[in-house]
Amino acid sequence: METAYELNSAGERPIVYVRPVKVADLPEDIRTQAGDLTEIYAVHDEDGERLALVRDRKMAFILANQNELAAVNVH
Repeated sequence: METAYELNSAGERPIVYVRPVKVADLPEDIRTQAGDLTEIYAVHDEDGERLALVRDRKMAFILANQNELAAVNVH
């Protein structure tokens, strides 16, 4: 997530969505990197583009905050 995002005119942070992803549903190279995890978390922008995959939900919210993004849960 090295992309800079502009804040909107109201000064609000852009929204990103955090959702759990089953490791089994991911490409093989990512499954290998996930080790023994069965679930990880994806961070998506408003258009649904995946920005990042992280180990746990807490890390997803920290990552969003560090990049001046407002994270919300998606089920």
